Amino acid sequence: MNPIELFIEKMRKEHLPKAAIDTFNYYYENLKTGDTGLISENDITPLAPNEIEHLSSIEHIPQNDNLELLKKVVCIKLNGGLGTTMGLEGPKSLIPVKDNLNFLEITCKQINTFNKTNNVNVPLILMNSFRTEKDSINALKKNLSCHPDIPISFTQHKFPKIIASSLLPANYPDNPELEWNPPGHGDLYIAFQTSGILPKLIDKGFRYAFISNIDNLGASLNPTILNYIAKKQISFLMEVTNRTWMDRKGGHLARLKNGYLVLREAAQCPDKDIDSFRNISRHRFFNTNNLWIDLIALKDKLECSQNFLNLPMIRNRKKLNPVDRTSPDIYQVESAMGTAISVFENSTALEVPRSRFIPVKNSEDLLLLWSDAFIIDNQFRIISNPSRKHKDITIQLDPEHFLFLNQMKSHFPHGAPSLADCKTFSIKGDICFGKNIKIIDSVELTNSQKSPIFISDNSIIDKNIAF
Repeated sequence: MNPIELFIEKMRKEHLPKAAIDTFNYYYENLKTGDTGLISENDITPLAPNEIEHLSSIEHIPQNDNLELLKKVVCIKLNGGLGTTMGLEGPKSLIPVKDNLNFLEITCKQINTFNKTNNVNVPLILMNSFRTEKDSINALKKNLSCHPDIPISFTQHKFPKIIASSLLPANYPDNPELEWNPPGHGDLYIAFQTSGILPKLIDKGFRYAFISNIDNLGASLNPTILNYIAKKQISFLMEVTNRTWMDRKGGHLARLKNGYLVLREAAQCPDKDIDSFRNISRHRFFNTNNLWIDLIALKDKLECSQNFLNLPMIRNRKKLNPVDRTSPDIYQVESAMGTAISVFENSTALEVPRSRFIPVKNSEDLLLLWSDAFIIDNQFRIISNPSRKHKDITIQLDPEHFLFLNQMKSHFPHGAPSLADCKTFSIKGDICFGKNIKIIDSVELTNSQKSPIFISDNSIIDKNIAF
């Protein structure tokens, strides 16, 4: 039997729709022919600062009837991720991140408050993975004033993992769930369609979707951007921001030789170009994964392509069982939703301030959000503390002691130290913190001993300390 038939049979047994099977088939055939999905530095040109319009430059554009526009927009949050990088097994969106509220609770409070303030009923819809659906929906129903006519979630599809040595389907009888991987958030467009939610939204009069990661608490609905895409008849808009050192591993925007904008993710960068990829002066625009889409344009594009958008393939090489380094190497074929910027004809990017990108990807981000460097305003938006001394704060934590959430809680049992006056903060070694501790300017704490060091309550630290 042809190997692709084995994959097709496996996907059909899971009742995956034809569109998902066809997409996997396309990527698999590319993989067989040696396609790596890589984008070389020679294939692209960096963007100059003046090539992307800034949000501040469109704020003077006369507003349409905002109320009517807001009645046509839906908010979609990507909620497929698990907290595995922080040592958890459940949905990442249920991790407490600020004032004992988790991502999902804060998102619901933002939407509920926005709707009440503007006298509208913007729906919130989650795109879950097969691993996050149940727990997230139970939490959502407790916190959201749901739209009566619109489903509150849809589930992205899943792809079979591919054994790297043989290109055959992965087999793992001890835990069959590990034979599958999420297909990346580029699957959103097809899952949105095959779930029936896209046509339902259009039938109900919705025209626009604002899409963002649920772990980016700076991504709130912005009527100015909505007005801009409506006036300019933009089919696809990506929000980008200036990269910082902490973004160096994230996807950046560039221009192909044919003039089209392209998003290049880290997994699409050849090893020889890693230094250029991470050069934040060369590639200065970072993809926030805040996207705005014209639903009619998306519907037309899917109908013309028979539910296939031909997004660039991302090939990830991993272990079949992530916690078993002796398990076979596998390929996960995925796609990123931001790469659709090169698919839609009338697409563009908009530079936004850093305030619209407050992600939590690791323990460093989490510590910042826990601290007084950020506060929650009366609209439940996460904003930079106005009393902050420095615009950007760089955190580096020793991964041996601060990688997982339980480690963070044990090392900061009374919460994060004050970082409002901090510029850089680095911890090396096993160091535990008391309460009411303040870090000022640039501080590096180093413990070279095997036993932990305890920082006393009420300490004010403004210099490097080696224990």
